[in-house]
Amino acid sequence: MTQQVTFLDPAEIQAKLNDATAYVIDVREDHEYAEAHIANVTLMPLSRFDPGAVSPPANKTLIFHCRSGQRCGMAAERLIDSGYEGEIFRMAGGLLAWTAAGLPVETGADN
Repeated sequence: MTQQVTFLDPAEIQAKLNDATAYVIDVREDHEYAEAHIANVTLMPLSRFDPGAVSPPANKTLIFHCRSGQRCGMAAERLIDSGYEGEIFRMAGGLLAWTAAGLPVETGADN
């Protein structure tokens, strides 16, 4: 993977969410999101991933996450292949690592 992509651990992402500097995109599918998700993230399933729809605010860090950390790599590759030149972060270990760290999730389709 390119120099554009860096891994963050779940605690680092939680800190960015807490200080409102994270723009997190969950690339899991709708049914996975409904089972459990991180509050205040954007759902953009990999099956319908549109690099053109990714537009993080200038003051926020773009972070992808999925279940285990694989699909977010595919999303990052697609975004880079589309010409995106900004920095991209991936959650190391995905939602599995997030929940293993005891960080909060919500259930249901609504935030």
